[in-house]
Amino acid sequence: MARVSLRGVSKSFGKVDVIRDVDLDIDNGEFVVFVGPSGCGKSTLLRLISGLENLSSGEIYIADRPVMDLPPSKRGIAMVFQSYALYPHMTVYHNMAFSLDLEGKSKKEIRERVEAAATILQMEHLLDRRPAALSGGQRQRVAIGRAIVRNPDVFLFDEPLSNLDAALRHDTRVEIAKLHRQLDATTIYVTHDQVEAMTLADKIVVLKDGEVMQVGAPMELFHNPANEFVAGFLGSPKMNFFDGVLTGASGVSSGGLQGSFSGEGLEVDAVRLVSENKNNGDRVRLGVRPQHLFLDTTGPVTGTVTLVEQLGTETVVELITQQGTPFRVASAENLSVTAGQQASFGFDASSAHLF
Repeated sequence: MARVSLRGVSKSFGKVDVIRDVDLDIDNGEFVVFVGPSGCGKSTLLRLISGLENLSSGEIYIADRPVMDLPPSKRGIAMVFQSYALYPHMTVYHNMAFSLDLEGKSKKEIRERVEAAATILQMEHLLDRRPAALSGGQRQRVAIGRAIVRNPDVFLFDEPLSNLDAALRHDTRVEIAKLHRQLDATTIYVTHDQVEAMTLADKIVVLKDGEVMQVGAPMELFHNPANEFVAGFLGSPKMNFFDGVLTGASGVSSGGLQGSFSGEGLEVDAVRLVSENKNNGDRVRLGVRPQHLFLDTTGPVTGTVTLVEQLGTETVVELITQQGTPFRVASAENLSVTAGQQASFGFDASSAHLF
C-alpha cells in the first residue's frame, strides 16, 4: 500500500477544462471514493493517476515518488475496469497470470500468486473456465483477481459494478469491502452511485464540473455538507429544498453559524447556515432531508400528496406545496396518506441547513 498525493492537477481537452486544480491526499490503506454526476471528471481523474491520460499541469505522487513521467506499468498500480476487459480465448487462470508472465515471473511464483488470489475471491473452482462460461459477477471477480496478483501499491476501480444487476451489485460491493479489509490496500474507487460511495468509503471526494466540492468521511459529508450540491447529491431520496430569505443570524453554536429562514409559509429559527457571506434579506434555500420530516397535523410543511411508494423497508411520499415546490418524505413507518390528500409535516430545525 502507498500514499497518493495530487498537487494542482489539471486536465484540458482542447479548450475544455475537465479537471481543475485538484489538491488531494490519500493515506496508506485508505479506501477513497470519487463520486459525482456523469461528466464531472471522476474517471478522468482516475485515469490521470493511472497514467492512461497525461496531465495538463500539476504533480502526482505515489509512494512519495513523482509518477508524471512514468507509464502505467511502472506506477505500482493495478486497475479494474467497468468492462472487465478479459481475454475470451484464455482460461480464468491464464487471464490472471498474463501480466505476471509478461513480467517474466517464474511459473512457480505465478501459480502461487494466482491460486492465492483465487482463494481470497473464492473462485478456485473457476480457474479452468473461459470468460464465456462465467456470470457477470464471476467475470468481475476475475478482473479483481488479475489486479490482486500484481501486488500493487494502489488499486484503482473505475465503476466496476455498473454492468451488474441490483442484487449482484450489492453482493459484489460487500465482497470488495471485505477484500479491502483483508488486503489493507490503498484503494481509489470511482462511481456515480452515492450508495456505493457511502457504504464503501473511508473518505469521499465529491466532484462537480472537474472541481472538488468537498472531501471527508461519509457521515461527515451527509450531516455537514459544504454546499447545496453536496447536500443534494448525497442521500436517497435527495434533500428537499425550499426558497426563502435569511431573516437573521442567531450567532454561533456548537454546530457552527446559525440563521433564521422565512419562505413558502415556513418560519424556522436556529438552522445551520452553510455560507458565512450572507446578510439579512439575502435569498437562501432551506434544506431538509426526507428522513427528517415526520407527520404532524400542526407541522409547518404542508403539501398535496402526489405519489405514495411502499418499498417494504420504508415508505416514500411525494408531495407538492401550495407554492408548487415538490418535496419528499421518507419514513420507516407505514404512513397513512393517499394521493390527493393534504398532509402536514414537522422537522427538527437542528437537522436542517441553509444554503
